[in-house]
Amino acid sequence: MKKIIHKHPLAIRWFHWFNFPVLGVMIWSGLLIYWANDEYKIKFRKTDLLKFFPDNFYAALHIPFRLAEGMSFHFLVMWLFFLNGILYVLYTIFSGEWKYLLPNKKSWKEALQVVLYDFKISKFKPPQTKYNAAQRIAYSAIIVMGIGSVLTGLAIYKPIQFSFVCAICGGYEAARLEHFMLTIGYVLFFLVHIIQVIMAGWNNFQAMITGFEIFSSPKIKETKTDEKQE
Repeated sequence: MKKIIHKHPLAIRWFHWFNFPVLGVMIWSGLLIYWANDEYKIKFRKTDLLKFFPDNFYAALHIPFRLAEGMSFHFLVMWLFFLNGILYVLYTIFSGEWKYLLPNKKSWKEALQVVLYDFKISKFKPPQTKYNAAQRIAYSAIIVMGIGSVLTGLAIYKPIQFSFVCAICGGYEAARLEHFMLTIGYVLFFLVHIIQVIMAGWNNFQAMITGFEIFSSPKIKETKTDEKQE
């Protein structure tokens, strides 16, 4: 027999899948903008250890000389990103879904156990409810990152009109660096998230499409005993 368990409401699935391409376009258009002033790099003394990003990376993705195109897409899609984020937060608050998402005092310890279990370092499988501890921390962090992206984006977009936001971010240059670091964070989150989905298997993935997880119940074998009467 198969057991069907409801896992994700329609609204959660909608916000999830709508945000995926929107955030993808935001990152892509952000690269088109960043190319015009790609000053960030990791240095040790006077030696450049890592530059974001090398020229062959730009050339391979046909990024150079598309600043105006990048700005047009970025400033258009950012409203979709903002509205989807606001609706998602409001839904989680009023529907009670926040109870499954917010980390608790045990989450950091359990998250470490999840990582050790996923990497086959530990055989102990941490408790799993709707979301495990690592997912709670990651999904809550994404909400905070989204707020940070909106604030730093406004500070970069209109530093005079939103001077108070710019000041909160530490000034224009600081806001631009913070916006860039948040973008790198989204990319890393995407990579980790995709790896986790692959490791979790098809059942977990299709639950985000259909809203249900399907489990096969173990078959019960019936045995008959012959009673001999003397």
